[in-house]
Amino acid sequence: MTVAKPLVVAVSGVKNSGKTTLIEAMLPLLEESGLTVAVVKHDGHSFDADPPGTDTGRFMAAGAAGTAIFDGEKFKIVKKQPVTEDFLITQFPEADLILLEGFKHTGWPKLEVVRKGNSESPVSNPATLLALVTDLPLEIPDVPVLPLDQPHEAARFLLRLVKEDGGHA
Repeated sequence: MTVAKPLVVAVSGVKNSGKTTLIEAMLPLLEESGLTVAVVKHDGHSFDADPPGTDTGRFMAAGAAGTAIFDGEKFKIVKKQPVTEDFLITQFPEADLILLEGFKHTGWPKLEVVRKGNSESPVSNPATLLALVTDLPLEIPDVPVLPLDQPHEAARFLLRLVKEDGGHA
């Protein structure tokens, strides 16, 4: 499927709500539907992009401003510089859909995960909600509710959005 630019949707929710699990379950379903999907994850803490002991980790520890590693099928570039999701989104022009994991307090359109025993209600601005993905009996006017235990429903919802939207976020 070719579109003008990727549709960008955040999969949001409080910590441990099931965002990663939902994205992981939806990815093969979206791929089977012919979509090219990229995921951008925000880490609220510092992460180690080049583990200690690896060659690239050793280069970074020795003072390199950045490293790159590649083989014939994939690559990774690590740079020490500030970055935003807007920049990272531009790195995936081939994508039909870019899922942002997290970003609950941003203006990005969202699927918000609300899971029993973890959260009781959405935390995102209701104006940004495309749908709730939950196992609770929640209702917000004009916001569809998708079952948390049926990721294919959320994947179908996103597929419809990409087709309707033509890739314009």
